[in-house]
Amino acid sequence: MTAELAEWQIEVAGVLIGAGTDVLVGEVEGLGVPELRTQDVDNPVGDGAFPGVDLYSVRTIRIEAGIRTAGNPAAALDVLGRLQRAADDPAVRTSAGAQSVLRLRWPGRTTRRLYGRLRRVEATSTARTLHGWIPLDLEFAALDPRFHADDASALTLALSADGLGGFRAPLVAPLTTGVAIPDERRGWVRNDGDLPAWPSLRITGPCTDPRIRHVESGEVIELSVTLRSDEHVDIETRPGTRWILRDGTGNLAPALSPASRLDTFVIPPGTTEIWWTARDHTNATRLAVTWRAAYAAL
Repeated sequence: MTAELAEWQIEVAGVLIGAGTDVLVGEVEGLGVPELRTQDVDNPVGDGAFPGVDLYSVRTIRIEAGIRTAGNPAAALDVLGRLQRAADDPAVRTSAGAQSVLRLRWPGRTTRRLYGRLRRVEATSTARTLHGWIPLDLEFAALDPRFHADDASALTLALSADGLGGFRAPLVAPLTTGVAIPDERRGWVRNDGDLPAWPSLRITGPCTDPRIRHVESGEVIELSVTLRSDEHVDIETRPGTRWILRDGTGNLAPALSPASRLDTFVIPPGTTEIWWTARDHTNATRLAVTWRAAYAAL
């Protein structure tokens, strides 16, 4: 669990700015509705247009800030260097799909986060560096425009019934386990936000042909694959990082069934249910689901 930010603080790719730091924050832009990519089509025989699909583009967060280390220009340059190194992080900048995190907290809210990349760190003037003042222009491109909860929620479901307990006397016919499919396991997930949340899923072997179903929506993820006891599959559904990897490297997208769609497998607001099953499982077989509540606004 990450530390909660104080009110009016922002953490940009690991660098803390705002209240209580050496970096004062002024204007913050880009917190409203993200820019739209519209697909309207002009009416060829009359006035107006036919409305198409409106899709959100990248949410660009622009931060007007200033480094203030009165009488200590070296300290001001050190802070500027930390921000520049955060933007230059090769693990993010040179890796397709890698993203940084922007965390921020406004009064009356818990810390929220955005995923993307720090794209601009510019000292707009160096005239007063001698006095420990460097005005800054920062820009963070949030590739997923949703705001996310800072703390992740998690659910782990085993498939084997070993160790789950037995029946308690007195027994009354007809006996039932309460599960229609004996090898199917159910779990509850809760999204406290107001938008659907993107789950991350990990299937740990051994098992064959795992199938995950979100009950309320009917969305499924089915894989035609066999996992050994030392193998796992990671499934990521968030925009910009949608993949299915065996042990972190092998692409398993071709193993998906035609009914499986990562872009629609979401956890809606409220409490819902996830079921999963597989063949050839043992008591070591697991499904781990992690997600962060998603919000339309701070």
